[in-house]
Amino acid sequence: MMIVIIGAAFGVRVASAQILPSFGGDRSGTSGFQFLKIPADPRGSALGESAVATATDATSLFWNPALAAQASGPSFAVSHAEYFADVRLEYLAFLVPLSRPSLTIGASVFVLNSGDMDVTTEFEPFGTGERFRFVDLAAGLTVSQALTDLFSYGVTAKYIRESTAGVETQSVLFDIGVFYRVGSTRAQMAVAIRNFGPDADPTGELPRVVIDDPPSRLETEFESITPPTTFLLGAAYSVFPVESPNQLLVSAQLSNPNDNAENWNVGLEYVWRNTLILRSGYRFGIDERTLPAVGAGVLFDELGPELRFDYGYDQLERLGVVHRVGMVVNL
Repeated sequence: MMIVIIGAAFGVRVASAQILPSFGGDRSGTSGFQFLKIPADPRGSALGESAVATATDATSLFWNPALAAQASGPSFAVSHAEYFADVRLEYLAFLVPLSRPSLTIGASVFVLNSGDMDVTTEFEPFGTGERFRFVDLAAGLTVSQALTDLFSYGVTAKYIRESTAGVETQSVLFDIGVFYRVGSTRAQMAVAIRNFGPDADPTGELPRVVIDDPPSRLETEFESITPPTTFLLGAAYSVFPVESPNQLLVSAQLSNPNDNAENWNVGLEYVWRNTLILRSGYRFGIDERTLPAVGAGVLFDELGPELRFDYGYDQLERLGVVHRVGMVVNL
């Protein structure tokens, strides 16, 4: 079933490309809240962002809410990313299974902080002495349920806010996802729609100086902001049986954003004796991506709870390197 569905999706994409040209690139820059598209955790980033069918711990609240019901117990995740130009990203999430058939609830917070920057104008290009910063926030509540041991679904409601220099934009968006494990074949697939919701209207004032004689100040008029809705179709296959001391997970994902062209993501995750984890992934169709992302992790379960420490390394051609670190606790 997984092969048929993915094959059909790929066939439709190829067929449509033969008939109609792709205008996906023409949609660039048509949505806001761009921080919602940045990977929140080092594991998902190192897998080339192909985690929509494989994140079965607290990081599932970012990738696909349906996977929250696949967690074996309570899970907690925290991560930090050193992004470009001294921008920092923080992610915190936890989930708790409540009952059987498995009903799971979770909560997550994702924050982007640009740090202080100088205010400059045409008349004072080296700074006015004032400072400002961008602060973006996404706080979500998730409900997920496993109807059987093979199928689960989930929904996340997120409060979104962007604020800078006296201007603020707020909205409520939704993530919707389903997950299906293909019997005992060690294959699984998932479908998710992330950041779905209405347009948002900025509020506040941002005076701008107009070069005149004398200089005058005008109030800026704002346009509505469209959220970056993305459709994700992913699949994964575990090469070795569950009882094997080592594991190899292969993942693939089709991402179809509303503000850019489609792209394919692939990832590999190797686990050695349930202790050392090596990861790598690549995103096809992204101009800045010239090298694959890589990462590593270490597992500890001697004390009872399973502790996993992750690191992710990602490099873009002109923007530079992104380092991510994170920790997941599975109880």
